[in-house]
Amino acid sequence: MGLDAAIGQYERHLRVERGYSPQTIRAYRSDLEALAAFAAERGVASTDALTLDLFRDWLWEGSKRGLAKSTLARRAASVRGFSAWVTRQAEGEDRLGSPARAVGSLTAGGMSEEDADSGTPSAEAAEVAQVVADPAVRLRSPKADKTLPRVITREQIDGILVGLAARAEDGDPGSLRDVAVIELLYAAGIRVSELTGLDVDDVDLDRLTVRVIGKGSKERVVPFGVPALRAIRAWLTAGRPRLASGASGPALFLGARGARLGSRAVYQLVAGLLADVPGRGPSGPHALRHTAATHLLDGGADLRAVQELLGHASLGTTQIYTHVSTERLKEAYRIAHPRA
Repeated sequence: MGLDAAIGQYERHLRVERGYSPQTIRAYRSDLEALAAFAAERGVASTDALTLDLFRDWLWEGSKRGLAKSTLARRAASVRGFSAWVTRQAEGEDRLGSPARAVGSLTAGGMSEEDADSGTPSAEAAEVAQVVADPAVRLRSPKADKTLPRVITREQIDGILVGLAARAEDGDPGSLRDVAVIELLYAAGIRVSELTGLDVDDVDLDRLTVRVIGKGSKERVVPFGVPALRAIRAWLTAGRPRLASGASGPALFLGARGARLGSRAVYQLVAGLLADVPGRGPSGPHALRHTAATHLLDGGADLRAVQELLGHASLGTTQIYTHVSTERLKEAYRIAHPRA
């Protein structure tokens, strides 16, 4: 199969069968298109010609160009997923009667020539056959540098929200929306894509919960507090009706022209609010998600509960916030304890 055609079909597989978000699919496609360009320079244009050495050379070339370890790790993950899918497609064709391609000293059935005589593949031959079938199965990811996420203090969050509320006192619809956006991001710890994908009916004002669609189209219900409730009510009653248009549909949050609020606008809003706030690290909406998780753990919340709130598939992903809380505790100790 041609490499470009395979990437297109794989993108459809991620969208239709796996239910990946548009952002995740764009990242996969970007990585695979970069791989295809690298492969084309070396005369490789089909999936049959992909090899482990080619994948390794591609990652090494990216490393020499100074790509971050996290980027290289993502590229390796993209390749492993793509290669595994290509292998499954080829296996499906073989089962339907297409001739299998023998590689090296293995027969099409995955046996060595000696094993073929007996009709029983050895364990070693079976293992080699698996490696041959999927060239990326032994591709290793570089370990990403462990960096703690940015966390905003409670005093800083309070200052941001007080400032937003003051801007919204004149009833400006954009300001009312901004208050509701920041309150909900911090209160519920949701991702920016989850926030911008919300519809009006996803918010239960009586139960103080919001239904979000997370990664992999997984649905979860997340609670929020009374301050967020007040902000959302104000937006729905005095802000949203003034911005609504024929393009609004059921979207909860709207942009200046009445269409669904986009992720870029939320990034710009949060970055502007955090520009003058002391601290290191990214200044996007994810900082509010990190902050919400850390403040919950600081307040004694159970790690499993925080995992469910954030929609993490793995508890290990959530555990980064325990390190943040520990570091904050150490810093407070160093500052306050006379014998620190």
